[in-house]
Amino acid sequence: MTTLDFQIKTKELIDGLKGVCANYGLGNDGNEFKIITQVFLYKFLNDKFAYEVKQLDEKLANAESWEQAISEYSDNDYEMLLLQLNADTAKLKPEHLITNLFSKQNEADFAKTFDDTLRDIAINNNDIFSVKTAGGAKVTLFDRLSEFISDTSLRDDFCRAMINKLTGFSFEHIFNQKFDFYATIFEYLIKDYNANAGGKYAEYFTPHAVAKIMAAIMVNKPVQNVTCYDPSAGSGTLLMNLAHAIGEDKCTIYSQDISQKSSNLLRLNLILNNLVHSIQNIIQGNTLLNPYHVNEKGELEKFDYIVSNPPFKLDFSDFRDDLDTKENNDRFFAGIAKVPAKAKDKMAIYPLFIQHIMYSLNTGGKAAVVVPTGFITAQSGIDKKIRQKLVDEKMLAGVVSMPSNIFAATGTNVSILFIDDEDKGNVVLIDASNLGETIKDGKNQKTVLSESEEKKIIQTFNNKIPEDDFSVVVNYDDIKAKNYSFSAGQYFEVKIEYVDITHVEFEDKMNGFKSNLTTLFAESTELEKEIKKQLEGLNYE
Repeated sequence: MTTLDFQIKTKELIDGLKGVCANYGLGNDGNEFKIITQVFLYKFLNDKFAYEVKQLDEKLANAESWEQAISEYSDNDYEMLLLQLNADTAKLKPEHLITNLFSKQNEADFAKTFDDTLRDIAINNNDIFSVKTAGGAKVTLFDRLSEFISDTSLRDDFCRAMINKLTGFSFEHIFNQKFDFYATIFEYLIKDYNANAGGKYAEYFTPHAVAKIMAAIMVNKPVQNVTCYDPSAGSGTLLMNLAHAIGEDKCTIYSQDISQKSSNLLRLNLILNNLVHSIQNIIQGNTLLNPYHVNEKGELEKFDYIVSNPPFKLDFSDFRDDLDTKENNDRFFAGIAKVPAKAKDKMAIYPLFIQHIMYSLNTGGKAAVVVPTGFITAQSGIDKKIRQKLVDEKMLAGVVSMPSNIFAATGTNVSILFIDDEDKGNVVLIDASNLGETIKDGKNQKTVLSESEEKKIIQTFNNKIPEDDFSVVVNYDDIKAKNYSFSAGQYFEVKIEYVDITHVEFEDKMNGFKSNLTTLFAESTELEKEIKKQLEGLNYE
């Protein structure tokens, strides 16, 4: 079976799970994403376990039924087998396997057996797979999924339908696939659950092209043993692209996000992308109010690479004053937005994330942040102060202004701000607003970049190539002279093209202009007369 076949089969499995949810009244239910992602993950962990144990024991690999063969192990032999597993593989018991549940599906209280099995897997692997909250609590791998069915008489049938979807094919032959395969699967898996649903902390899915550009510009040389951080991680698209560019075995991921849903999706993304070793660093909590990652001195941790697509506007009035403290003076050096009398949901929160990122950057570190394009030209206030610091301390690597509608869910124009604490050379400003093709994405218009356009942006930035009406390379004094503007367009040369014409041609053009003006003036005079006539005819009744 080819990679494409597996991709098709995987998407069919996801669609099948969604179909079961719909049949039992959970289609578009708030808990549907938990059921889909957790059952998919149960299948994935089972098949990963099968793949790993067969690598360790040839008898299992050659057995007609490896599940039957492994169930015949003595307790000591089984324990020794588990000790040899890779650290990123869930340690399962024979009773945890899909085939075991499949064989028990006609027994009474199958829903309880199903839930107990998943919960037991979660408890046994808690140290590896649990996500922590900022308060220290652990969010385990699996919920009791049948309990999302309110009609208790349907729970057994629901769980039977689920387990029957998990047989028929195995992921075993695709564990040597690379990032792009799993990125496609992950995006398909969560496509209905990671959109702006209008909630206070709605998640936005960062387009793959934006994430790829950010990673390729930041990681332009080999590195080893580096730390990567996202203070508003969402489902992890930016972190996954960054880790892929560096090498999953050469970096450790850290993140924080206020959304429990996002943290669970990020955990799934880490498992799919061979980054299980970083799950312990995934924190669900308020980054701005209670940043979790600190060093042994209790100071905020510094990171080698930081990426972020933070929320732009958000009502944070309920904890705004808690941020405005003496302890936060250095972190929020440019200030904190005041609470408006009206439209609190329009409070600009992204400047706080930019300041937090600058404060959290290691010496010689790099960062890339998605910002509203208005940030790069604001003439006063917090935005201007942040830009001044980036220039005055020579931390600005450059800016790429993206095409409009690069995010289908929001009409806000965005730019990518690149920060580099090591490179003190010239700054690259790119206006990519004219690139891309507009397509229909549901009810919205979306701009999609071609692979060649992505490559053009990356190569232009990394090689610092100036190009008319597309990119400029400037120094810090140039930026100060332009009132700290980061907009490429303000640095483009205005070119006037001169065309040689004869005296006769000049006279003809001028006569033509005069003739047109005479006609327009005559029409204007007639129009004035008509208007006055109409006004004189108006009477008060």
